[in-house]
Amino acid sequence: MSELVNVKIDGKPYQFEKGTTILKACKSIGIEIPTLCYLEGIAEEGSCGMCVVEVKGSRTLQRACITEVTEGMEITTNSELVNEARKTNLELALAHHPLDCMTCDKDGDCVLQDLAYQFGIKKSQFLDESDVFVYPKETPWDTNPFIQFDPQKCILCRRCVDACENQAIVEAIGIAMRGYKSVVSTPFNLPLEQTNCQFCAECVQACPTGALIEKPRIGKGKIFNFESTDTICAYCGVGCNVELYKDKNNNLVMARGIDKEPNNGRLCVKGRYGYEYVNSNERLTTPLIKENGVFREATWEEAIDYTAKRLLEIKEKYGPDAIGVLGSARCTNEDNYIVQKFARAVIGTNNIDHCARLCHASTVAGLGKALGAGAATNPIDDIKNADVMFVIGSNTTETHPVIAQFIKENKKKRGAKLIVCDPRNIDLAQYADIFIQHYPGTDVALLNGMMKVIVDNGLIDKEFIENHTEGFEDLLKVLKNYDLDKVSKITGVDKKLIESAAITYAKGPNSMIFYTMGITQHHVGVDNVLSIANLALITGHIGKVGNGIDPLRGQANVQGACDVGALPDVYTGYQKVTDETVRKKFEEFWKVKLPDKVGYAVSQFGDLALDGKLKAVYAMGENPLVTEADVRHVKEGFEKLEFLAVQDIFLSETAQIADVVFPAKAAYEKFGTFTNTERRVQLLKPARTPHPNVKDDWEIVCEVATKMGYPMHYKDAEEIWEEIREVTPSFKGITYKRLKENSLQWPCPDITHPGTKILHYGGNFKRPNSKALITGVEFEPPVEIPDNEYPFVLTTGRILFHYHSRNETRRVKVLESFVPENFVEINPEDAEALNIKDGDNVKVKTRRGEIVVKAKISQKPKKGVVFVSFHFSEANANILTINALDPVARIPEYKACACAIEKI
Repeated sequence: MSELVNVKIDGKPYQFEKGTTILKACKSIGIEIPTLCYLEGIAEEGSCGMCVVEVKGSRTLQRACITEVTEGMEITTNSELVNEARKTNLELALAHHPLDCMTCDKDGDCVLQDLAYQFGIKKSQFLDESDVFVYPKETPWDTNPFIQFDPQKCILCRRCVDACENQAIVEAIGIAMRGYKSVVSTPFNLPLEQTNCQFCAECVQACPTGALIEKPRIGKGKIFNFESTDTICAYCGVGCNVELYKDKNNNLVMARGIDKEPNNGRLCVKGRYGYEYVNSNERLTTPLIKENGVFREATWEEAIDYTAKRLLEIKEKYGPDAIGVLGSARCTNEDNYIVQKFARAVIGTNNIDHCARLCHASTVAGLGKALGAGAATNPIDDIKNADVMFVIGSNTTETHPVIAQFIKENKKKRGAKLIVCDPRNIDLAQYADIFIQHYPGTDVALLNGMMKVIVDNGLIDKEFIENHTEGFEDLLKVLKNYDLDKVSKITGVDKKLIESAAITYAKGPNSMIFYTMGITQHHVGVDNVLSIANLALITGHIGKVGNGIDPLRGQANVQGACDVGALPDVYTGYQKVTDETVRKKFEEFWKVKLPDKVGYAVSQFGDLALDGKLKAVYAMGENPLVTEADVRHVKEGFEKLEFLAVQDIFLSETAQIADVVFPAKAAYEKFGTFTNTERRVQLLKPARTPHPNVKDDWEIVCEVATKMGYPMHYKDAEEIWEEIREVTPSFKGITYKRLKENSLQWPCPDITHPGTKILHYGGNFKRPNSKALITGVEFEPPVEIPDNEYPFVLTTGRILFHYHSRNETRRVKVLESFVPENFVEINPEDAEALNIKDGDNVKVKTRRGEIVVKAKISQKPKKGVVFVSFHFSEANANILTINALDPVARIPEYKACACAIEKI
């Protein structure tokens, strides 16, 4: 129990926990003390002196933000002496500050301005206009498109520096010079873009004046003219709470992080600036029907009638399984529930899939087999309880930047160990205690090698294995063949590093694993995931605080789209379509006969169309003509379809070849729910009024279904969610009413349940015997390995400044201008051998095609490995990738194929 101390504040007695600061103590009893430099947990240095109070017996005023309460302390918060000192300190801060509030973009959004009004200061008594130091006009901040810095408005409170250091965990800026010439700057006065700045703009959000501001916001108006909405970021699967601001013209103009889980106020560059695409004049606003190869505008009624007629004709002529349906991880749970119901109840097929097939299908299958649930076991907040963080196949800083910040923070502030395994020398590797740079596609060998070390050193958790698992003996048989010499040769990694990583992870005492598509996007993706599960299970690092497996989801609602059944083998809550009891339940609820066989995966659609087995596709928010492996082959298949319908917010590459296109609302225009990477169901609210002629995705699908003879009518998204709850045990206790108060993590079986933070707690796994399955997995090399003709390994992935097929981020000016084209990363040794210099145009070739991109000479890729991002349709990496599928998950091997590099 915490020790309490007795304190008097303004003459009244109180008790507080020992160690509480005066500032927090006063705030807890409703006494507001002004602050300028203080941000809880971020900037707590007490430099501005605005929070001073009197403490009886002390010779000087005390700073409330850094002074702790002690037994018998008597505090006065509002005396003449205190107020005079605060006013003086404020005037000192204003001594060199320009008096241009009316023309400043931060007018009405400035802490300094508010305090000046509060204390009645019109002009600082310390201001000598004849001797004001004028900072140089040129600063390291000038050339980047994201952040503007005006040093004349800076009061040197250090909040921006502390936010960069303690919140973003980057340290790109600091205080340069001394005395009145002191200024916030970069190391050696370098341009900001030449530092390790990630442009998350935490510094901007922390700034209490107009010194720092987002450049895209400049000239858009004052904050008191904006309307704000709390919603969820529509980019990656972290699920950041974001406050979006709309101007009088209905344009989104600013974003701020909200201080609650999971992001606790943080945002990344896309969350901060990426809202702009919603305002784009390229948005679809009317249905389109293609005639003689050319689109014409159509009415909603005409487009709905045409689509329903074509789908019914194809269903009648070829059968329901000749039609494929696509949901989307960019759409809400409600949208995806309706589109999978449309596929099954209206068309009569289980050919329903979405982009999880291309990122985390291996997780759903692998963790589902091993643990009974294919989802993250622990909340993001649990990172702070881990003693060891094992990151494999995840460039977390660029794919899940906010989670990377938490990982770095745990290492920096709590001394946790960090192990990073990746074929590229990624940002997180710079912070790692152990960095393993293995060849793409050798993860099983690496993980088996680690497990053999753990077994040989007696570091397994025998009690956990005996009581909570089965199959350990099968694993032991496999591990006999993975001595470190063999593993080192396969992976290209020093065996001492492998041994060190294994021992560090096993000893913990609390260890968590994080992975993304570097693990899943292989023809052995499920094997990779099973190997990760094996590692956690044999060490007992699962089912408790600070121990678990967190697959980090790549898109805002990829977890949710899976959860609500936008997959070919399951209904909502992963209830199997092949289970007769489950199927009958849905038949009774939907009042229709349902198909009993597993449907086709989207990764099979191209081949099926070419073979004539698939005749039509209905795509909601997906863009397979950019995202599919061996995409030219897939395009040939889609062009052979008899009918293609697409609903989207832009005329995507897939929409361009469609027969009919429906205009849909964007995520920031919708009511509904997203489910983030930690199983957290969150309420999405519209921050902008949509064009009057666009519709919710679920509404469009319902209209097509109704026209096809199966009436689907819902008054709003909440009514759809109520139906989802009714058929899904794990969502039963999650209501919109509860979500308005706070988000909830499934499973949540009833309305009194608080939600489940940690899956499999205490070793209780969601399998028939409550025991996890350990599986012996043998290493298989990538399907395509380098040879004389194609001597390099090509791997693909995300970059920080773009998203998925770039449909959204190409319409965000600052993101597009900062990274306007694709590139190939080449190791310096490889580049020298090929006589390639940085910036040269090169041809990247595989057996499937070629692209021309600029060379980026970089220490990131391992020698013999090259990297290309997958965001750019103009130089599409998926022209090169191989459509070799995992036999279980049907996920393509995006992360490893043979390629050649040729200087042009």
